[in-house]
Amino acid sequence: MNPLILDLLALPKAVPEVRRAVSEHLGDGPCQELQLCVGELLANVINHVGEGTPVTVRLTRQEGGRTRLEVTDPDAHAWLVRRSPGADEESGRGLLLIDAVALGWGVEHGPGGKTVWCELPGEG
Repeated sequence: MNPLILDLLALPKAVPEVRRAVSEHLGDGPCQELQLCVGELLANVINHVGEGTPVTVRLTRQEGGRTRLEVTDPDAHAWLVRRSPGADEESGRGLLLIDAVALGWGVEHGPGGKTVWCELPGEG
């Protein structure tokens, strides 16, 4: 699989466009799970860093056939915290969903911001 690299602004209207790009790029890969993950990671940027934030979305094949999704934004100081939302809360489940479907996920901080990543099996 060739890498997919998308530079865009984190806007609500971009979420379905990026999901579609991921689907078209993967073909028979772990499409539904990656579409879920990319949507949740973009929503986190929109909600916690700000609408219109420039982001880079990367999709690559890793050793062992895993598929790695990365979303990079310029805010190095925003920390991701997995929380347990109440039953009546309408948000706060994104990282819990990613944690449930991904083999692993994490945050890497760099001089130009942070990258939130997750890895999924190569088939699914």
